[in-house]
Amino acid sequence: MRNCASIACAGLFLASGAFAQSYQTIGNTTYGSNGTTYQTIGNTTYGSNGTSYQTIGNTTYGSNGTSYQTIGNTTYGSNGSTSQQIGNSTYISGPNGSKTCQTIGTMVYCN
Repeated sequence: MRNCASIACAGLFLASGAFAQSYQTIGNTTYGSNGTTYQTIGNTTYGSNGTSYQTIGNTTYGSNGTSYQTIGNTTYGSNGSTSQQIGNSTYISGPNGSKTCQTIGTMVYCN
């Protein structure tokens, strides 16, 4: 979650189903505009909503049973979702629809 375009953050976006959100990362904590915070300790990210994500190698495992594997600049979710990072933009599609997120400094904006 140090870079919200990372695999864990993409997983959070895909799981949230909410559009027009923003996220700000300060240190090892990411704050969502929906009030949820995510803290990364080592290779695990903990959400204030009870979710957690653990990264081992190029695969991230979510507490909801979904896993995400990164190959190059594309992340594939076991739920059929995909996330592709190009420059400071991340293009996400999944069961809850599609989103585009843009990273500007410590902020990530999704629509």
